[in-house]
Amino acid sequence: MLQPLKPTTDRAYDILRSERQPLSPIFAPQTVAVIGATDRPGSVGRTLLWNLISNPFGGTVFPVNPKRNSVLGIQAYPNVKSIPQPVDLAVIATPAATVPGIIDECLEAGVKGAIIISAGFREIGKAGRELEQQIREKALGKMRIIGPNCLGVMNPRSGLNATFAGAIARPGNVGFISQSGAICTAVLDWSVPENVGFSAFISIGSMLDVDWGDLIYYLGDDPYTKSIVIYMESVGDARSFLSAAREVAFTKPIIVIKAGETEAAAKAVTSHTGAMTGSKDVFDAAFRRCGVLKVTRMSELFDMAEILAKQPRLPEGPRLAIITNAGGPGVLATDALVATGGELAELSDDTIAKLNEVLPPQWSHANPIDILGDADPDRYTKALEIAVEDSGSDGLLVILTPQAMTDPNKTAEQLISCAQMAGKPILASWMGGAEISVGETILNKHQIPTYRYPDSAARLFNLIWRYSYNLQGIYETPVMPPDEDGGPNRSQVAQIIGAVRESERVILTELESKEILAAYGIPVVRTGIAKTEAEALELAESIGYPVVVKLLSETVTHKTDVGGVQLNLANAEEVRDAYRAIQTSVTEKVGAEHFLGVTVQPMLSPDGSYELIIGSSIDPQFGPVLLFGTGGRLVEVFKDRAIALPPLNTTLARRMMEQTKIYRALKGVRGRRPVDLAALEQLMVKFGQLVVEQPWIKEIDINPLLVSAERLTALDARIILHPKDTPANELPKPAIRPYPLQYVGSWTMTDGTPVIIRPIRPEDEPLMVRFYKTLSEHSIYLRYFHLMSLSRLTAHERLTRLCFIDYDREMALIAIHKETQEMLAVARLSKQHGVNEGEFAMLVSDPFQRHGLGTELLRRLVQVGRDEKLEKIKAEILPENRGMQRVCEKVGFRLHRTLDWVKAEIDL
Repeated sequence: MLQPLKPTTDRAYDILRSERQPLSPIFAPQTVAVIGATDRPGSVGRTLLWNLISNPFGGTVFPVNPKRNSVLGIQAYPNVKSIPQPVDLAVIATPAATVPGIIDECLEAGVKGAIIISAGFREIGKAGRELEQQIREKALGKMRIIGPNCLGVMNPRSGLNATFAGAIARPGNVGFISQSGAICTAVLDWSVPENVGFSAFISIGSMLDVDWGDLIYYLGDDPYTKSIVIYMESVGDARSFLSAAREVAFTKPIIVIKAGETEAAAKAVTSHTGAMTGSKDVFDAAFRRCGVLKVTRMSELFDMAEILAKQPRLPEGPRLAIITNAGGPGVLATDALVATGGELAELSDDTIAKLNEVLPPQWSHANPIDILGDADPDRYTKALEIAVEDSGSDGLLVILTPQAMTDPNKTAEQLISCAQMAGKPILASWMGGAEISVGETILNKHQIPTYRYPDSAARLFNLIWRYSYNLQGIYETPVMPPDEDGGPNRSQVAQIIGAVRESERVILTELESKEILAAYGIPVVRTGIAKTEAEALELAESIGYPVVVKLLSETVTHKTDVGGVQLNLANAEEVRDAYRAIQTSVTEKVGAEHFLGVTVQPMLSPDGSYELIIGSSIDPQFGPVLLFGTGGRLVEVFKDRAIALPPLNTTLARRMMEQTKIYRALKGVRGRRPVDLAALEQLMVKFGQLVVEQPWIKEIDINPLLVSAERLTALDARIILHPKDTPANELPKPAIRPYPLQYVGSWTMTDGTPVIIRPIRPEDEPLMVRFYKTLSEHSIYLRYFHLMSLSRLTAHERLTRLCFIDYDREMALIAIHKETQEMLAVARLSKQHGVNEGEFAMLVSDPFQRHGLGTELLRRLVQVGRDEKLEKIKAEILPENRGMQRVCEKVGFRLHRTLDWVKAEIDL
């Protein structure tokens, strides 16, 4: 059963560990300067100072005000440079125009972190953005900054309250980040009576420096944070957010509510894909891709944080079984379940038979399992024990309404042991007021999430399932793509796009578009261009009738108002007549010089096939996005589509299909054979690869893509490029870094063994399993600093983290034997959180050690570090691992020996 990984100090699991926290001066300062501190009642400066001194956090507070000798009875200083002690954190609440100068003073004084409370920056327009840019240029790489225009930061566990809120939050295990200060204060007020506690309470402001990614990493490393809750208005650096969220979601749930989703993400565009892709769709796709759960209600934010903390078991599907002592609440729960995407579990015959033995004859004999109003604790317990064993359900909801025969307290007590032994999540709804409050407390105390209303519980079950579904998309190992000679013909694509750009066009002809698809291995219908009547006849005869003759797409779109002429023809005479009619029509409207010809292709009947659309357009925040769904002429009417971020693998491609209504038909319905879904997955993977590797493509559609059990064929294609004058460095980039082809290469070991060295892929998990079987206990000990069993080394959850990496944060190079295709070695370079440094680690299969492979891999990792503009690469090596020490020295690392470690470092 899929479960989230637990935080661990095991070096084998802690792939991206960080020994330093660059945000510690902000969240755990020893000295704080309040710049703009004042005595004036009701002012932000006074409130900030009072909050810091009235909630002892174990540090010293220094007011800064050039016009005061003291503030609130504490000695004040004219500027931060005059403070007699080093300052960790500066909290700034002065007019926006003064802030760049104050940042200069802080940098001169060696201040490590700042919170800019002040408003008046980008929210006021150009002048404010220029101030932000000044600050950014000054502080880059020297100081971390939260804000500007924010409420501030709280660390409730230490007592730090660097905000101007009315009170400090309760200490707890939820890390809360908000882009709205008003939402922060509202949540703070709500949390006190609800007894919700926080490990950190952060108002992020306009993210001049510290962004979502930085804070998610910080809370991910924080041992007191069990879940992360986010109120988001804009994503900022999309790649930073997705990179951090995907890594941390492995161990801690991240729950987001996204505001402002109803506005259009961009102006209308000419492709079907662009017209069908909105901001909400793209955010949903992004959150799914990184394992983040998105909710739509503020209450669900903290309900989900609580439920995922209490309920470690995640559902494997959307099917819920309901046990109730009253029909009405069961119906309400069912309606809420189905309305939000869940399913009512169907009870097996065996389950019904067992329930018949313990329940009164009048029970419902179906799900919801109505055990009647006189149900006592034993009846509840027996029903739950039977229902929980039914493999047709993925979770259970137990509803209790207070009736004359009901014993809420004893029922709760008896359900505990069964719920704790269940292999699926159990939720409860104890309905009522004071009479059920004790039973409710008993359940909550024993980690069984309990809610007063059954419809709320059913909706929350669906959210748990969605969270589980998102994580499964990360955990599943995709299928290795088939070996193809040479892969995509990238040089051909570059020539086609280059020629189109030189001709001052942005729209490719249908033939050019199909040539690009074919270069990436996507099957296209045979198409030819005819510039004369004779050529049209020759093409039609060579293809065989019937054929389709169409006016060239670039003529239709940019040169004339002729319109989309498309004719289905059955013989040579019809082809001749059609060509003359099209030529005459264009000539009469705009002149013969604008008639570029027609395309001729076979007329493929959609009978027995399904018409799909696959496309891509640009989102202003996430870059290229992919679309898949029902295609054809009514594509924008049905709007049956799924959105995803490229690149894809086969698992992600199948997930896209599953989100559409047509997917059920593709699997085969009413006697029709299923579509070759495996081939369709591979086609979608190739399409995503095309999108990320060709940044000049602005929009691309295949519509329709004809699919059946026998064939996949792109019947029509359309590609639009970015304008020629677009600077190359301003072309949109994928939010998820694609596979780094530049690091693929051949090499020969000193004994003549030929190898391919390339970055690791998610599909390499089976290779990694076999690789670990070649390692001796000694090699394992030297790498992980202790022995590990093979079963632990090859655990699926662990290998997922090793193989499904974020190339923005980590690079793992593997060496593959050219002939046997076995993995011989793996070397990993991980960027450390918040600092511009990396850490490397390496393993070489025992039979292939001492043949130069380790040295070559480390050389290549150092080059990766230089390409990524890292300042330093480090590693910790056991003193007895002399082989790795020699490899480091060959590549230019310095070695520093201590009693416990040998530390290797190289400056880049």
